[in-house]
Amino acid sequence: MMRLILMVTLLLTVACSNEQGNEAPTNKQTPVDLIAVLDTIWRTEQGPITLRDSLIKIYGADSKEVQVQQETYKKNHLVNEEKVKTILDKYGWPTKEMIGEQGNWTICNVIQHSDNEVRIKYLPMMRKAVKDEKLEPRFLVRAEDRIATEKGELQIYGGQMKYYPETKIFNVWPVYDPVNIDKRRAEIGLEPIAEFLKNRFDFEWNLEEQIKRSEEFERERLGKTK
Repeated sequence: MMRLILMVTLLLTVACSNEQGNEAPTNKQTPVDLIAVLDTIWRTEQGPITLRDSLIKIYGADSKEVQVQQETYKKNHLVNEEKVKTILDKYGWPTKEMIGEQGNWTICNVIQHSDNEVRIKYLPMMRKAVKDEKLEPRFLVRAEDRIATEKGELQIYGGQMKYYPETKIFNVWPVYDPVNIDKRRAEIGLEPIAEFLKNRFDFEWNLEEQIKRSEEFERERLGKTK
């Protein structure tokens, strides 16, 4: 009898083991998985950019050293963009519990560096994420300004800079109604444009200059559309 009981127990154990081994693996990532993926994306996306920008100050924007980092960034970005699109298509905009405090910055950073087609595709999702308090408005603002600049239109909040080869300097992409830009920025909780540009780009905002640049930009843009 004892031998029979042991045999039955052994068979049940083997059956349970086989049953567990045959379970289909789940494709759903845990929050820890997403955080790890996004941490890797941040390092490979932002690392070459940070180094590139440092080298610009030393060797100039057209130097070979800068171009090497730019190519590294481009290659990494193609991989990172696919990873971010997969996350958003699968989960919608993740909660902070799923991706951590850094996660939103990482996702938005990759979207910002993508083509306009990608930004436009995920813009409604970003707007809903802001409404649901999953995403800070400043990230949405960056995307909206970038979409405008890629379309060749005036930006609204002034966060986009451009390198002008003819002068070999960076300057603000022309802004809609520069006189009231700080009012618009304050309405969504952003600091004044002069403070932002100084802290972010070490760039001095000159209102009179930017008014002239915006007026000239619009004259040229409207002239081309006629």
